[in-house]
Amino acid sequence: MAENAARPLRDEAETLLRALAGEHARLREDQWRAIEALCEGAAAPGSAHGSAGRRVLLVQRTGFGKSAVYFTATVLLRRRGAGPTVIVSPLLALMRNQIGAAERAGVRARTINSANPEDWDAIAEAIAEDAVDVLLISPERLNNPAFRDHQLPKLAAGCGMLVVDEAHCISDWGHDFRPDYRRIATFIAELPDSVPVLATTATANARVSDDIAEQLDRRDTSTLVLRGSLDRESLRLSVVELPDNAHRLAWLDEHLPRIEGSGIVYTLTVAAAEEVSDYLSGRGHAVASYTGRTDNTERLQREEDLLGNRLKALVATSALGMGFDKPDLGFVVHLGAPSSPVAYYQQIGRAGRARDRAEVVLLPGSEDRAIWEYFGSLSFPSEDAVRRTLDVLAAEGRALSTAALETRVDLRRTRLEMMLKVLDVDGAVRRVKGGWEATGEPWTYDAERYAKVAAARKHEQGRMLAYEATDQCRLEFLRRELDDPEAAPCGRCDNCTGARTEASVSAAAAEGAAAALSKPGVPFEPKRMWPTGMQAIGIDLKGKIPADRSAEPGRALARLSDIGWGGPLRELLADGVDREVPEDVFKAVVQVLASWDWAERPTAVVSMGSLSRPRLVDGLAERIARLGRMEYLGSLGRAAGAGSGAHRANSAQRLQQVLESFAVDFPVPASSVLLVDDVRDSGWSMTVAAMRLREAGAAAVYPLALALQA
Repeated sequence: MAENAARPLRDEAETLLRALAGEHARLREDQWRAIEALCEGAAAPGSAHGSAGRRVLLVQRTGFGKSAVYFTATVLLRRRGAGPTVIVSPLLALMRNQIGAAERAGVRARTINSANPEDWDAIAEAIAEDAVDVLLISPERLNNPAFRDHQLPKLAAGCGMLVVDEAHCISDWGHDFRPDYRRIATFIAELPDSVPVLATTATANARVSDDIAEQLDRRDTSTLVLRGSLDRESLRLSVVELPDNAHRLAWLDEHLPRIEGSGIVYTLTVAAAEEVSDYLSGRGHAVASYTGRTDNTERLQREEDLLGNRLKALVATSALGMGFDKPDLGFVVHLGAPSSPVAYYQQIGRAGRARDRAEVVLLPGSEDRAIWEYFGSLSFPSEDAVRRTLDVLAAEGRALSTAALETRVDLRRTRLEMMLKVLDVDGAVRRVKGGWEATGEPWTYDAERYAKVAAARKHEQGRMLAYEATDQCRLEFLRRELDDPEAAPCGRCDNCTGARTEASVSAAAAEGAAAALSKPGVPFEPKRMWPTGMQAIGIDLKGKIPADRSAEPGRALARLSDIGWGGPLRELLADGVDREVPEDVFKAVVQVLASWDWAERPTAVVSMGSLSRPRLVDGLAERIARLGRMEYLGSLGRAAGAGSGAHRANSAQRLQQVLESFAVDFPVPASSVLLVDDVRDSGWSMTVAAMRLREAGAAAVYPLALALQA
């Protein structure tokens, strides 16, 4: 667009920006370049919409003002006769913030998501009446059968602009790949060529950017990529190496009050977030946990409490991620390192957007690599598992629910659903009312690509370890990982200044944290319901597990992911060596037993009949029986062939595997029995063993495990 012709449009855009961001706001150069490209060729107000439809990828740091670009462009396009802008946003929290921002600028914004189905019809009517400027939808909506088949075609036909927020989720090279986001490429292909498309992200290296750009525009034209500097002048990065988890917890206890403002303490697991939050709360700190296990109402309240500075910190997993917007966030502390510098940069980018100084501290842990390895094991399933799923659907000839597929395919629910979404995008299956059906379309397992993704993940882990160890500028390191061409020493981090973040903790704080972490005992509930669909594989179990056949609530020494006993238990169970229970572990188990609030104290002990660690499990059960003056009844017998084959992953398959495994070869008293095992994973082994003991006469069965898998 010629400069003279562009001037009135820029003036109009500047006026709109001031309505959105305040009277002193001015467009940054890349903001204007994006707006100009998106609106280039748009007709004057009152005329028909022009013919241009540029694709723009905006890779800019958090706080750059990416939302100002699409709200400003929306108004400009709407004034020139365009239909409503459709924004694909990943999180409800992000939608709430965006709608608030839109309303402040006089933009009429509505959202369609899983939380407001009662509003969908009214929103559809408002769109039809041209009374909506911006429609925000979650990526999951794109593959909801009713939405996909009835509303999506209308949106594609009438859309004035498409915005893909947090666009790194499109790419499986990105750090937060989501299969539902891949549906966007199909949506883009269905748009008229005249419709502009904007993708935004703060965290995309060159490989991710190239992948996004290719998906945005498969026409002859190229995507305009606008990459800005990823420098964050307010951030003070540092790494604090501490000898153990007790010292890391003590560091938080003593140093949080010394850091200005409120902030986020990130952990790698749900268990760690809850454990750290409980400890700090008990020490008088105003903190709360925030994880995928937190109730949605509580999430909203805790977000508001942090936004209002009623909390010093949220102790959170990555569930507190994209969309949380607190410009004056004073610090981000990581108790454990994320598995990639890109993910780390995204999380620390929440701090210091409206502050002169914000502290960013990494406290790496010895368990980090084991946690990375666990999450890495949840990658795209093997070709055998995929082919099995496609064969089952093809043979069935009708839609099968995910629960029904679980009885035939050995994948956990989350991995099975992720795989089905990918297959849906690839055209091999289709989500319909009632579940999933095969399309019959040919499909190729892209083993080479999946292997490259796995190798890239491994490389990123190595780079994260390099970040921890580097003696060069830390922010420059992160910016280079994101292929920032302007990366340069920041002059502010611990390596640049030589000013190290205080690592010392008092002996009292370290002792207190150690005592808390060494406190053993995690309760777990018994299974209450049989898996659905068992009849399909010839097993007549459904509904509730009868009360006279079920176990009582159980106890474990710790979760394997805990920052206290988790480490010693991982070492004990990791190498495959069967040994006697270590003395410190046994003493901790005794503490668990001593604090157990039995309805009726057990009079007898039974071990599970472990195939891999009989010395450990049987020995532990015998020692408990001797110390507690209970009768050791022995080890449950194992049926011929029991345990053969790989450990099954999902509930239905695991139950089928263990249902006939356990035999009670000894008299069982009509009293309470303690059932001892090493690891509780799916919980079905203990459920079946407890059922057999109840059938043999036990009045109650109390399960005890050294460790919980999750």
